[in-house]
Amino acid sequence: MKKDTIDVAICYDFDGTLSPGNMQEHGFIKTLHTTPQSFWEKSDTLAAKQQADNNLAYMLTMLQEAKSKGVAFRKEDLVKCGQNIKFFKGVESWFKRINAYARKQGIELHHFLLSSGLKEIVSGMPIAGEFTRVYACSFMYDENGVAVWPAQVVNYTTKTQYLFRISKGCLDEGDISVNDRTPQSDRAISFNRMMYIGDGITDIPCMAILRKFGGCSLAVYRPKTKNGKQRAEKLLKDGRVDNIIPADYSEGSKMDKTVKAWLDKIKAEEAMHE
Repeated sequence: MKKDTIDVAICYDFDGTLSPGNMQEHGFIKTLHTTPQSFWEKSDTLAAKQQADNNLAYMLTMLQEAKSKGVAFRKEDLVKCGQNIKFFKGVESWFKRINAYARKQGIELHHFLLSSGLKEIVSGMPIAGEFTRVYACSFMYDENGVAVWPAQVVNYTTKTQYLFRISKGCLDEGDISVNDRTPQSDRAISFNRMMYIGDGITDIPCMAILRKFGGCSLAVYRPKTKNGKQRAEKLLKDGRVDNIIPADYSEGSKMDKTVKAWLDKIKAEEAMHE
């Protein structure tokens, strides 16, 4: 039976896409009484020395630095860090506004976060409830609620698996049916009804997959940031994205107009096949 609404998904990176900087810098790193530069230098040095994944390295660095400085590292402490996150203009009202527009078009819009940041920090943000699902790094905890080991690690290539999970409706990380062959016509949300919004080279695999299969990819940039627009322009020149957009999600912004135009396009294509 045909649904009355069209299911559409927007997938977002977080750091540099919805918020300036890295989410760890808005709360956790400050509690270490160190600078972001110092923290990331330690993390990057560890990754290079051990030939490790950069995200595993930053998670271990968090554990080591917290222990050495006597900083509480419980889940509840990370959740509180999410309350301090700064967002780009218009982000906090974005979801309500774009959802309302989509509904007028007969579209059910689903939002997903695909981030190499921490799920625990995201859960403390005021926008956490806007996402159908959050895919991000996370920790395991001991009987006292203290972080002890990575539970999930999301990097720029593993992000792509979540596009397939979203498309096939296999949202649980442990659902191995995501590997089953599923024709586009039988998918929960086909790739041509998916958009990816990111800001840099770590988003390229997701951007490329959606563009290859008829979806849409956008690169955001901070207008006043050195080389920000140039990096976005390179993604456009290289055919990685469909458009480049300033990091402004307010009503009437280029982002607002572009996403609405994309939703209009999906609605029009659906009408052609009715």
